Amino acid sequence: MRLVQVMIPAGKRRAVLDALDDAGVEYALTDEMSGQEYTAVVSFPLPTEAVEPILERLREAGIERESYTVVLDAQTVVSKKFERLSEEYAEDEETGGRISREELKTEADQMAPEFSTYVLLTVISAVIATAGVLLDSAAVVVGSMVIAPLIGPAMAASVGTVLDDRGMFVRGARLQLLGVLVAILAAAGFAVLLKEARLIPPMDVTTIGQVRERLLPDFLSLAVAIGAGVAGATSLRTGVSASLVGVMIAVALIPPTAVIGIGIAYGLPLVVLGASVLVLLNVLSINLAGTATLWYAGYRPRQWFRTDEARSVTLQRIGVLVASIAVLSVFLGGVTYISYTTATIEDDMVAGVQDTVDEYPEATLVDIELVHDDNVYERAFDPRPERVVVTVARPPGESYPLLPERIASVLRNGDGLVVEVRYIDSVTVSEQGSTAQSGAAPEPRRSSSGAPWAQNSVLAEPA
Repeated sequence: MRLVQVMIPAGKRRAVLDALDDAGVEYALTDEMSGQEYTAVVSFPLPTEAVEPILERLREAGIERESYTVVLDAQTVVSKKFERLSEEYAEDEETGGRISREELKTEADQMAPEFSTYVLLTVISAVIATAGVLLDSAAVVVGSMVIAPLIGPAMAASVGTVLDDRGMFVRGARLQLLGVLVAILAAAGFAVLLKEARLIPPMDVTTIGQVRERLLPDFLSLAVAIGAGVAGATSLRTGVSASLVGVMIAVALIPPTAVIGIGIAYGLPLVVLGASVLVLLNVLSINLAGTATLWYAGYRPRQWFRTDEARSVTLQRIGVLVASIAVLSVFLGGVTYISYTTATIEDDMVAGVQDTVDEYPEATLVDIELVHDDNVYERAFDPRPERVVVTVARPPGESYPLLPERIASVLRNGDGLVVEVRYIDSVTVSEQGSTAQSGAAPEPRRSSSGAPWAQNSVLAEPA
């Protein structure tokens, strides 16, 4: 709820009070004694949803250009008349659950910090995210997102679009571009410092989990970004704290920029390319979702004659965003197809292994492990696993010498595939091993003892 205070200019007292009476608003009137052009100050509580329509009535009464209005948060109002007013506007579909356009604009302005503060927080966030990615620490990466100030510019651009405020839109768009560039430079600089000063050991950064997650984005990444944009716009229009939503938006932007910086520092163009696509896609999707959400919520410019112009501008910008996302979605589609192909191959392999082991009534399939190439890009071009490790439980003394070759022959998608079969039981305390190549006889491996179970490993290696 809100407490609204309006300075009534000379000659407008009766018109303002009549407008409030007609709307069923309770108010308190105080004479203005400052000697200025105002004759009184009228204060009245309103439900959040009622602020915009009531202010519209007061503008029609003639106070827009000759007065000023202050809107404050109110904690509690005890009044039956206020309760009826709340019920009336809560049922209004056009204003239900949203703040006024004036409050929306003010909130968006306040969410975008001053330039120096914005740059400083972005640099700190990017440096912490880079450290978290290199450490493969999800906790550190999440911590970097908390201080990232990226939600403000995104929401400012969306609000500027729907309210036809070019200045706000340009400021939001520039701050977003600046934030991404500053984050990349900070991440790259920090990663270069760590590498050249040998503060971290030599490594293949593409094997780090936090890096691998952001190299080949698929359509799930698009869902995350759109969800973040909708959540940000919803929190803004309802007047709810956007701090937690800001973390969600930072999730879509800060870690990928850190990966870009790491890719630059280590001279890995494919890492830079994959993470850059993800960042660009997320920025576009957040802006698209935020703009569409605010427009759908009913926000329009104050002047009715600017509504058509705002609609045209909004549709043009949404069209550009959709077209850009569609182009980038070609990349996402390729990655998604690779994921689908990988899942299909793995499902076929698992089913084949299961059917083969089932042919041995006394054997029980315990586990199937599909091991892929550590290089994420080689895996993208060849989604088949490099090695399949099958663990089978057997009765003591049982031996299945032909099982590895049968499994290798069933895995038709596994040309050059290494197949390892391990046997376990609960009685024998020996460990045996044999190696086989597809179509060749198994080769015995070294045996040892001392374990409370038996393992017999058979490898089918590529020719």
